[in-house]
Amino acid sequence: MTKRVLLAAPRGYCAGVDRAVRIVERALEACGPPVYVRKEIVHNRHVVAELGGRGAVFVDSVDDIPEGSVCVFSAHGVSPEVRRRAARRRLRVIDATCPLVTKVHNEAKRFARAGRALVLVGHRGHEEIEGTSGEAPEVTHVISTVDEVERLPLRRDEPVAYLTQTTLSVDDTLEVVEALRARFRDIVGPRKDDICYATQNRQVAVKAIARECDVVLVVGALNSSNSNRMVEVARRQGVPAYLVPEPAALCPEWLEGAETVGVSSGASAPEVLVAGLLARLAELGYEDVHTRTVTTEDVSFSLPPRLREDRPAELTGVRPAG
Repeated sequence: MTKRVLLAAPRGYCAGVDRAVRIVERALEACGPPVYVRKEIVHNRHVVAELGGRGAVFVDSVDDIPEGSVCVFSAHGVSPEVRRRAARRRLRVIDATCPLVTKVHNEAKRFARAGRALVLVGHRGHEEIEGTSGEAPEVTHVISTVDEVERLPLRRDEPVAYLTQTTLSVDDTLEVVEALRARFRDIVGPRKDDICYATQNRQVAVKAIARECDVVLVVGALNSSNSNRMVEVARRQGVPAYLVPEPAALCPEWLEGAETVGVSSGASAPEVLVAGLLARLAELGYEDVHTRTVTTEDVSFSLPPRLREDRPAELTGVRPAG
């Protein structure tokens, strides 16, 4: 049996994750440790552990941060209430919110000001959903499935707007949005699809390689929404697929009888974990690796002005929140 690996591209870090990680690194260089980070900067324990070893301290709440300290908001964004609490503690805030998440926050505020009820499609409890819904909590309803559309406590003729979490499955989201449009007579959505370019590209790449694979492995954290959606996309192609948080988590039993193994990684998974998984696969006889590229990415997001390397005089001048 000829054993081979199909390696999907693009995969791994998106521009928002890369920016968020670089922000913590630059904050540590500029301000010195400790730098406090609210929640995981991105959903990957390897990244969190590596930054923690350099002096980043991860906390669940800004209330856990000593007054006046440097605080980084994660890539998933925060609600206005979190910002207010940070201001009361005079924290020196550096905002690592992904610009694409900020876009969704701005849309939520715009729709709320227009007097529309807001339906937010996403996963309850996810940091991104908590942050976005916090922009207009009194008019926001969170749903995740088509079945929940009919249970919304809204009139059919009520002005409604919908927004979506950036890391959802493209196919699932389309079904929910179609159900919303079918129910409500006066409904509007974002000017451009909220699901981020990287999430879409990684799902398309997984779908493409899954057709040629006997099993698909996605490197990503258990709490990574976009990584879990990639596994679901592969399974919908009729292929067994598994989430692999780290190379040691690979079960050889998953590969029994498999000639071609597909490999990709979520938007918050560093390439070092992919390399580790490929090394484990090589030990199991899957040494022949072919990269399948479905598109190329050239998106990048700049760092906050005070953290840019060309402005060293401002690196320690992080103003208090508010």
